[in-house]
Amino acid sequence: MPPRLQPHTTLTSGDRTYRFFLGDCLDVLDQLPQGSLDVIVTSPPYNLGIRYASYDDTMPRDAYLAWTSEWIRRAAAALSPEGSLFLNVGAKPADPWTAIDVAQAARQHLRLQNTIHWIKSIAIEKDLAGSRSGLTRDLAVGHYKPINSPRFMHDCQEFIFHFTPEGRTPIDRQAVGVEYQDRSNIGRWRKASSGLRCRGNTWFIPYETIQSREKERPHPATFPPRLPEMCLRLHGLDRIRTAADPFCGLGSTAVACARVGVSFVGMEIDADYLQESVNRTRAALEPGPAAERD
Repeated sequence: MPPRLQPHTTLTSGDRTYRFFLGDCLDVLDQLPQGSLDVIVTSPPYNLGIRYASYDDTMPRDAYLAWTSEWIRRAAAALSPEGSLFLNVGAKPADPWTAIDVAQAARQHLRLQNTIHWIKSIAIEKDLAGSRSGLTRDLAVGHYKPINSPRFMHDCQEFIFHFTPEGRTPIDRQAVGVEYQDRSNIGRWRKASSGLRCRGNTWFIPYETIQSREKERPHPATFPPRLPEMCLRLHGLDRIRTAADPFCGLGSTAVACARVGVSFVGMEIDADYLQESVNRTRAALEPGPAAERD
């Protein structure tokens, strides 16, 4: 049996712990107790040739999907019976099946309960928005990677697949709800008494604008902390003991956990990425964790 991995860094804040493991997620997931994780929010390598510092993102498709199935199997074993795995997967126009293939690889281990579309950029025409919107002109918001092609459109969305053990995990829809545009609904419908309705499965979350990716975000594929934070809230914060990210990267999920006050387990094979994740989480916990071991 391989030696038990120890956290590279542990931060604490009150009764919450934030553990960061430097190593392969397959090894770390294997040593976690069954049912010990309530939520996993992650974005694994997409196998699209992205230039990571310590990972070859050009595996043969069959090998990549077999690896995907294996890490999801181990993640599923670590999930609690009413846990959630929020899996962010993108694609590229010339290889549009990537996200669907990844979702299919999870099918033998977990149930697909919701499919959320992460909208990174959207154009809204004034006339279609209606008079209540107050728009005086057409609006285009968000950021996208331009595609210069006679065949493909700009890719302005990614998938977030919500997997659960049995497909019956309760969620807190109003925790990420939006206000009713027509306030008269609040009086007509008992379920509208809070003034909020379910946001639905399209989430507009733009990237933060950066001037230099190398200087300000030294990772080629990150998601903003608001995305995992919304996933955590949707699952229901009062039912989360510990959340995790097997592909920690720069720590967006860790930062989200620090913001909402839930314990976290992160795994990352690149030491520089992991250290940045620790630094960002420490900053999110300011004025500082109560204790720290390195």
